[in-house]
Amino acid sequence: MKKNIFYAQSGGVTPVINATASGIINSYLKNKKYFGKFFAGKNGIIGALNEELIDVEKENINQIKLLKSTPGGAFGSCRLKLKSPREFQRILDVFKAHNIGYFFYNGGGDSQDTTNKLNEYCKSQNYSLVCIGLPKTIDNDLSVTDNCPGFGSVAKYIAVSTYEASLDVQSMCQSSTKVFLLEVMGRHAGWLAASSGVLKSNKKDAPHIILFPEKTFVQESFLKKVKNTVNENGYCVIVASEGIKNSKNQFISDSGGKDSFGHAQLGGVAPILASLINKSLKYKVHWSVADYLQRAARHVASKIDVQQAYTLGMEAIKYAKIKKSGIMLTIDSKKSKKYSWSIGYTDLKNVANKEKRLPKKYISNDGYAITQSCRQYISNLINGEDYPKYKNGLPLYSKLRKILIKKKLDKFEL
Repeated sequence: MKKNIFYAQSGGVTPVINATASGIINSYLKNKKYFGKFFAGKNGIIGALNEELIDVEKENINQIKLLKSTPGGAFGSCRLKLKSPREFQRILDVFKAHNIGYFFYNGGGDSQDTTNKLNEYCKSQNYSLVCIGLPKTIDNDLSVTDNCPGFGSVAKYIAVSTYEASLDVQSMCQSSTKVFLLEVMGRHAGWLAASSGVLKSNKKDAPHIILFPEKTFVQESFLKKVKNTVNENGYCVIVASEGIKNSKNQFISDSGGKDSFGHAQLGGVAPILASLINKSLKYKVHWSVADYLQRAARHVASKIDVQQAYTLGMEAIKYAKIKKSGIMLTIDSKKSKKYSWSIGYTDLKNVANKEKRLPKKYISNDGYAITQSCRQYISNLINGEDYPKYKNGLPLYSKLRKILIKKKLDKFEL
């Protein structure tokens, strides 16, 4: 009997994670003779634990096509760290009950760790399961792969938003706001903050200050930089990573809580910096947090990003056909004058729970800007437009029915 497929989305979603889902589903439909059914987990790996499997073939084909241009996680995602043998055994029991022989997990470093552990657990139980990780993270912090699907589109959103906001504050700085501050995601890696500097062509252009997690935040030099910038330009635009730290290696915005993976929960660095500037320099400050807007902005997605995300899904089925297990697919850039790329792979152990920080060569000597090599790297990834279809002035996004198959096992308590 042909083995069935289980695909799940994991972690914080991106503008293009559904493009990967679209790619893998379309490739499956073209290669259906090699496989059984295609199931998607409702809310990621929780769908496996709860035995909530979505029958993808019961979806309208037109809605499947729209997935490629739809933000969010169409099948539902989750942040859940599998910790106990009991949980791995439950997943195995569900997979056995539904004849699942292929597992695709679409996520970041923690998700690849889950894929790796499930791969090893099934081996130890003599259960044949092809485990393939599909990279996804707007943070661009997965090791080995040259870049991560989702980053290019969010980088484009941040670059455009920073530029547009800078024109606004520049217009009003004579009599109103002097400083605009944008907070972007990036707990340990400053890739997203760096993307704001792509459009900067000279010293006077925004952003005037970029704060990276890789550089220690020094209050005195920061305030001096803000003051000098306002004196020179009349205004100052700042982009700050949520994960900047002080000299004691403490997050500026640490709220004291922990998420399900044990990571510190960050409480918002923008209002903290805005208050500091206002109290110390007496400038009027406006701040904004990109938050979900940056990772949901499919309307301004990068064409390269969409192509890479979709191709990863397509290629995943090819690797499944030859039963290549224990791997994560990668995007490999080619050394040439014109940017080009291809799909490769690496062992899951090479990426599980590992983070790729912004290299020193990508940060300017003063620590507040990006270098030309960084600008070129990011520019390659934000290239081209891939607009969704519009109706009555609004984008058309996929709406799935998410019909679950019949359960066969007893209820599992998470």
